[in-house]
Amino acid sequence: MQKMIKMPKLSDKMEKGVLVAWTKKPGQTVKKGEVIFELETDKVVSEIESMENGTLEQVLFHEGDEVKVDEIVAVIECSE
Repeated sequence: MQKMIKMPKLSDKMEKGVLVAWTKKPGQTVKKGEVIFELETDKVVSEIESMENGTLEQVLFHEGDEVKVDEIVAVIECSE
């Protein structure tokens, strides 16, 4: 089953963030709690962890892209 990973809203005022870096590449295994990307908001960089176990199938944005809250940034093929 595929799980769509959305840009999280890390504060009440957050409307968008900059995708700083992917720590996983498509095809790599991802474990729940592992950092999959870094996000910059208001000059603070946060590590975003996976909520699923599986394989990172696709990334929809590149490093340096500005992404709106709730936009899909990646797809994980879940393994249960």
